[in-house]
Parts: sequence; C-alpha cells; structure tokens
Amino acid sequence: MEKIQSAIAKARDARSKLAPAGGDSPGAAPGQLRPAAYGAAGAVPAVWAALPAFVPNAPLLVRNRIVTHAGGAEAVDFDVMRTRLLQQMRANGWRRVAVTSPGASCGKTTIVLNLGFSLARQADTRTVVAELDLRRPSIARTLGLKPRAGFAGVLTGEAAFEDCVSCYNGNLAIATNQGPVRNSAELLAGPTVAAALSDVESRYDPTLMIVDMPPMLVSDDVMAFAGQVDCVLLVAAAESSTIKEIDACERDLAAQTNVLGVVLNKCRYTERSAGYGAYG
Repeated sequence: MEKIQSAIAKARDARSKLAPAGGDSPGAAPGQLRPAAYGAAGAVPAVWAALPAFVPNAPLLVRNRIVTHAGGAEAVDFDVMRTRLLQQMRANGWRRVAVTSPGASCGKTTIVLNLGFSLARQADTRTVVAELDLRRPSIARTLGLKPRAGFAGVLTGEAAFEDCVSCYNGNLAIATNQGPVRNSAELLAGPTVAAALSDVESRYDPTLMIVDMPPMLVSDDVMAFAGQVDCVLLVAAAESSTIKEIDACERDLAAQTNVLGVVLNKCRYTERSAGYGAYG
C-alpha cells in the first residue's frame, strides 16, 4: 500500500509541474485544453518541467486550423506526416528540420504547429518548435502566447531560451518572437547562431527541432540559415506555387542541405479513400 501511495504522490507532483502558473490543470477555463499525462516514457525531465507551461485555448486553435492537439479524424494527415518525418530523421540520424515555402500564404506555419502538437501526443518524443520567420512572426498570436523575449535574442545571446518559450504537455517547447526583427538575414548568418542552437540541444536534448522559416523567394533569410539544419521540408500551395518556383527552391536548398520532400498544401480535392478510418 505504501508503494502505491508513493507512486500516486509522484504522479500528482509530475502533473503539478505541467500546470500553468495560474493554477492546476484541472481548473483550466472552459474551452482550454488540459495537458495530457506525459505517458509511459516516464517522468518529465527536470529541465523541461522547469519551462513556462501553457494550456492552449481549444477554440483558438481550431479557428487557426491547428487540429492535431486532440487527435481524431482531422489529425490523420498530419499524423501520417509526423510518422514519416520521424522515420526519415531517425534513419539518417538527423535532428533539425526547417520548414519553408516558395512564397507567402502556403500554410507552412500551420503545418509546423500541427506537426508539433501531433508529436506532443507521442510520449517518447520531445520537440522544440523554433520560430525564425523573423520578418513576419505569427506563432505567438496564433496560439495566444505572450513571450517575455524573442527567440531571435537567443540566437544573438541577448535573451534566455526560457524567456521566449512556452511548453505544452512537458514535451513540446515552442519558441516564439514578440514582433518583427530587423536585419534578419544578417542575424541568421551571424557567428553566434550555431553555438546558440547547440546549447539548446545540449541542455534540452530534443528528439526534433522544427524551425519555421520565412518563404524562400521573398528574402535571403532561408539561404542564410540553411546550413544550420540537417534537412528542409518545402511546403507548396496548390494552384498557387508553380513547378518552376518549386524546382528553383529545391535546387538552391540542395546546394546547402538535404531536401526532405515537398508537401502540397491547400488541395481542394482529395481522393475518396482519404476519408477511410474517419471514426471515433
């Protein structure tokens, strides 16, 4: 009996560390998601438990097309992408993947966040989502976050990682920015970037670091940073991105890093089989 009571006490302590600063997760306001248990992988590592926790607002996520937090039929396509991504990264021994697009409005940030929340449902993974679309950062607004600092400051050594990050479920750390950053390409090509990324990895040991980058064809930010990641995922928009644009992006990226693949987003028509398994 004493062993059972001790185990219960440890579980309660672990749950309390995941709760937001305003109170315990069972008291979350209506419409907010309660963090799930960390799962069978064990207790949340201390460095992750110490990160500022947040409880996402479910209606806000849905309005912004973030559908993977709860799983279900709408999350299936992203879950398949998550599994393929993990398999490729593990097979090659990679940890850093950047996500970009040829032009604006291809939905790359939406895909990044859906991948992040999908990965958070796997207890044996720890994911860092890092926002480096510095000219038009949007993740904090999309999730309703108010970071004390920006991830750009982490790369220059002017801010602490803990001040720009919000942690969900003890295994998804989302590093955001407070607003646009000037001279972003120069910052991303700066001498402190490699050491800053290595420091985050050494302290938090994430399974994956997913970097949300700006569109390739609107600036030189992606090319300035591409050498810092193991691979890049390119997001193209159906009926918007052209084959010529995709080819140009793949060619430029391949000169600096590995091109993991191309995701065709915003498809208006899907095959009938796409609805298979839509149950529960």
